[in-house]
Amino acid sequence: MSTAYGVAAVVLVVLASALIGGFGIRLSRTTSDFYVASRTVSPLWNASAIGGEYLSAASFLGVAGLILVHGADMLWLPVGWTGGYLVLLVLVSAPLRRSGAYTLPDFAEARLESMLVRRTAGVLVVLIGWLYLMPQFQSAGLVLRAITGAPEGVGGLLVAAVVAVNVLSGGMRSITFVQAFQYWLKLTALAVPLVFLLLAWRADGTPGPGAGAATWALPLAGGREYGLYSTYSLILATFLGTMGLPHVLVRFYTNPDGRAARRTTLAVLALLGAFYLMPAVYGTLGRIYLPGLRGGDMVVLTLPARLVGGVAGDLLTALVTAGAFAAFLSTSSGLTVSVAGVIGQDILRGGVRSFQAAAVVAVVVPLGLASLTRPLPVADVVGLAFAVAASSFCPLLVLGIWWRRLTSAGATAGLLTGGGLACGAVLLTLVGGPHTGLAGALLAQPAAWSVPVAFVVMIVVSLLTPGRIPPGVARIMVRLHTPETLDLDRGDWRPRSS
Repeated sequence: MSTAYGVAAVVLVVLASALIGGFGIRLSRTTSDFYVASRTVSPLWNASAIGGEYLSAASFLGVAGLILVHGADMLWLPVGWTGGYLVLLVLVSAPLRRSGAYTLPDFAEARLESMLVRRTAGVLVVLIGWLYLMPQFQSAGLVLRAITGAPEGVGGLLVAAVVAVNVLSGGMRSITFVQAFQYWLKLTALAVPLVFLLLAWRADGTPGPGAGAATWALPLAGGREYGLYSTYSLILATFLGTMGLPHVLVRFYTNPDGRAARRTTLAVLALLGAFYLMPAVYGTLGRIYLPGLRGGDMVVLTLPARLVGGVAGDLLTALVTAGAFAAFLSTSSGLTVSVAGVIGQDILRGGVRSFQAAAVVAVVVPLGLASLTRPLPVADVVGLAFAVAASSFCPLLVLGIWWRRLTSAGATAGLLTGGGLACGAVLLTLVGGPHTGLAGALLAQPAAWSVPVAFVVMIVVSLLTPGRIPPGVARIMVRLHTPETLDLDRGDWRPRSS
């Protein structure tokens, strides 16, 4: 690939993101603008922004890479990542919007009237956000090195700088404009080259992966050790982890009401479904033409030069590179906003200045961790973040919204148990590397056992501590489940605790 084309693509994406983010500066004045865009984002605009931040490097690069390496087993990743929004639609989106909270810790305190639950939720939000940010910065470094030869740390530093500028200047309102633009850029960056790749494949006449190949005939086994367990655990993590991702949930607070939140979720399902058709095809073509490629995450960037070649191949690769950087920027922006919101409210004093100071911390820490830890396949690391979210916030949200007998003691015990077990498994996997045998499978995909444990602990401890049911539970449950057509106080929720 021509280095000039690649550099030009990166520069254009960075400039476009900065200019669009600058447009949001003129509209961001209040704390509500910075945290939730004053709750005025329309469903289609919000759905585009959610698609922009949700479709991270794991979606743009990682899915195709895992399909290249492991085969049809990994088709469950896009299925689970999309299906998670169906669970979100049915169980969470509208009640969460009606809560009036800014962040997940806000919801936890409003529902359970406990600062301990709030602080526990805040710690988990920050951990999940940083775990999700690390592979974005690492992948940005790998991509920039591939197209320019720059050191790996430069790409992550570039993404972190652009994200910090956008978040510091305009907060959630600025990021909404940027992320909506970046979703459509990513869709175009995959769709246009894919047309040429399919035409080249058809003209070449090379057969596809045989239907009788083991990894395609048995997608729940895939030839891997404990493949059946790993696949089902992955499905559980992706289906239930979506509702626990702080950068996803915070976007539903920007809708005007619960009905708009549901319409946003339906639109997201359509946008994600359209996008996820394409990485699977890239991965399949990679198995045909690049079976020995080292580093599966690079298959999307490598295929245009391999199949098309020449100046056309360079231009298509530049377009894909632009989409990849849009993925790094959009997801990193959403994560930074959600982490900064928690740090700004729970550790600092709140308000715009605290949010801006927290945004710097939210970016700098994972950037440092990304430079110190060894790179892993981006989709694997993001899958671990999903497992932590599913093991902690999924039980809190489901039980907090639908079970009035949940107590502050039960919520705290469940968050600590589920989140602690999942975080321990993640730490052992990241530090010690992939383990073998049953223990390795349990650590690499912990959701199948950590999620049920979290639910059981939360329910049992709540039943054992009936005196810890919040006094205002009736009022908050009415607020969560009453349609907006009834005249209730729908103002922003404010913490009562000090």
